Amino acid sequence: MARVLVSPLNWGLGHATRDIPLIQKLLAEGHDVTIAASGNALAALRQHFPDCGAIDLPDYPAPYSNTRFFLPHFLVSLPFMLRAVADERKNIASILSQEKFNLIISDNRLGVYSEDIPSLFITHQLHYHLPLIAWPGELAAIWLNGFLHSRFRQVIVPDNPPGLLALAGKLSRADSEPTRSRVYYAGILTSTRRQNIPRDLDYLVLISGPEPQRTRLEKILLPRIRELDGTSMVLLGSPNGNKTRTVSDQCTVIPYATTEEKERLMNRARFIVCRSGYTSMMELAELRKHHALLIPTPGQTEQEYLSWYYRKRGWFYSIGQHQLDLRCDIEKAGSGTGFPSMPGTEENVKRLYDNVLAGYLE
Repeated sequence: MARVLVSPLNWGLGHATRDIPLIQKLLAEGHDVTIAASGNALAALRQHFPDCGAIDLPDYPAPYSNTRFFLPHFLVSLPFMLRAVADERKNIASILSQEKFNLIISDNRLGVYSEDIPSLFITHQLHYHLPLIAWPGELAAIWLNGFLHSRFRQVIVPDNPPGLLALAGKLSRADSEPTRSRVYYAGILTSTRRQNIPRDLDYLVLISGPEPQRTRLEKILLPRIRELDGTSMVLLGSPNGNKTRTVSDQCTVIPYATTEEKERLMNRARFIVCRSGYTSMMELAELRKHHALLIPTPGQTEQEYLSWYYRKRGWFYSIGQHQLDLRCDIEKAGSGTGFPSMPGTEENVKRLYDNVLAGYLE
């Protein structure tokens, strides 16, 4: 039995939830898993894996902006992030001096690695998308990524290889030699599973993401839900919100749903309205959803790029939240084809274990 340290970033729950099938596979193979995370990511994984060891390991302040101007805010917060990475290095060194592990898996945590223990890095962003005016920064980030990835044995990308099936487009393209020599394309990884249940819900609206943009989207969308013909459910992603309420005979608003409840609703839904975060996109691919309206979070360049990329490919229709005409945009989104058919999480995790992880653990 080998001991594995799994450490996801706590910027939303996306990093933690995509690690769930990986942790499940490690446990199924008889290995011991310890989770090192913080905040909601640690809480979610503790709930999912109560028998695993858990370590509270702080990470970095999320560089999200209250406005659409993400880049200036990111540059201002960069010194604080660098300091946090340095603190993370000290914290992980302290942990490793007290406990022994055979493998470290870091999901987007730059300081979680060891020179003495095989360390793997999970990310879908090998290439960053920045506004055209900041293209020198985009080129510099390619070099920086290569330098950072060189500290790890391998870089695991939860996406298909570059080409027609690449969900992340240019974001998952390896553009430097240190990254190319380490990259392993694992395919989509999500904890959401396809269920064989009736598709009896016409619309599922997922209002999620960091504040204050989550609340702003809620205020834009809720008054317009009544325009829709058919049954609808709205998940607010707000654990501290008010109790479930009925907006109309056809619409119910739920402040917060468990992972299992959300999974069931996504399986039931014929049409989904959501942000274009990469975790949500992997869920759409896993569930083989063909009809969705994507609303990128303003200022989050990754979501804005993915929305543009999917619209260009004809997979999904997207619109900015301030230009939203819900009824009209849903009609336009009906012409989307959805993602092409691709291997699912169960197959991908098995291949990842056999081709990569087993080499360090067995």
